Amino acid sequence: MILLRLVLFPFSVLFDLVTSVRNRMYDQGLKPSVRFDTPVVGVGNLTVGGTGKTPLTEYLIRLLQELNVATLSRGYGRKTKGFRIANPTDNAATLGDEPYQFYKKFGDHVVVAVGEDRALAIPNILDVHPATGVIVLDDSFQHRRVRPSLNILLSDFARPFYQDFLLPAGRLRESRKGAARADAVVVTKCPSSLSDDDMMEIEKSIRAYVTKPVFFSRIHYGNPVAYQNHVLPLGEEVALISGLSNPRPLEEYLGQSLTLVKHFKFGDHHDYSVSDIQKFVRFRREHPKASLITTEKDVVKLAEPEFQLLLEGVPLFYLPIELEFIKSGRDFDALVLNSIRREG
Repeated sequence: MILLRLVLFPFSVLFDLVTSVRNRMYDQGLKPSVRFDTPVVGVGNLTVGGTGKTPLTEYLIRLLQELNVATLSRGYGRKTKGFRIANPTDNAATLGDEPYQFYKKFGDHVVVAVGEDRALAIPNILDVHPATGVIVLDDSFQHRRVRPSLNILLSDFARPFYQDFLLPAGRLRESRKGAARADAVVVTKCPSSLSDDDMMEIEKSIRAYVTKPVFFSRIHYGNPVAYQNHVLPLGEEVALISGLSNPRPLEEYLGQSLTLVKHFKFGDHHDYSVSDIQKFVRFRREHPKASLITTEKDVVKLAEPEFQLLLEGVPLFYLPIELEFIKSGRDFDALVLNSIRREG
């Protein structure tokens, strides 16, 4: 790994030059960015791959839903283009898996929109839904055409940005110095055993790049939910189906109480096919005592009509998750709400 990083280092230097020039042009006003009268809360990270943006976005939806909240995402992996507001005819293919998850989960409590150019999409949201009180901008840290009222930076506990390197030698989309744009940092996916001393050390490392408040959060897993109306209970043996950038925490959680006999591991935002479903069904036939379990993000893709007949009678479950703060959750809520009141 060290040798590979050394080989790739010159390309990271070039990448740093390109991204630094781009950021400097925004900082100096040479590239246009816009700030809206309607409060905008940005959620993003410095790295490629999952840092828990979806659970935090859902947390913000719950916190802000009485303010007529809208979410705006790029709609990564969707088969449509341009601006789109979710409606009952949509699915994961037309919206992307995560926006569709928001729509399925919260329904009329949130306006879900997708659009590659967030600066153009926000006026469209406000035109169609003028009562919108706040917009949550998903995966927005590098989308600098919009200046959020509050910029929240996420950092994965297991892969913190301050120990990472620029692409392609590492996973950073821009220099660690970009963290200085954050108004708050949330360390995600922390273990329950995280001590106060551990948090102090992590906060010290983060404060070398940004002086704003630092919060710590973990994933809370809910009880498995049946995908279809089958009567078979969740077995002690399970096969995991996941399209995640880092499935290890989920593997570890399932291993605490269940026997994980198989992991159908796919890349992040995997687009499932009939052949994939046939593999799952074949596995179930060969292991009749095993159940299948997947994530909320993946189950919205597995719910495609073309798959439902194939999966009929298969004991498939999905595992709901929520983000919860280890401490200072009320301070985080107050920070978000106060920033909206200032802008509103």
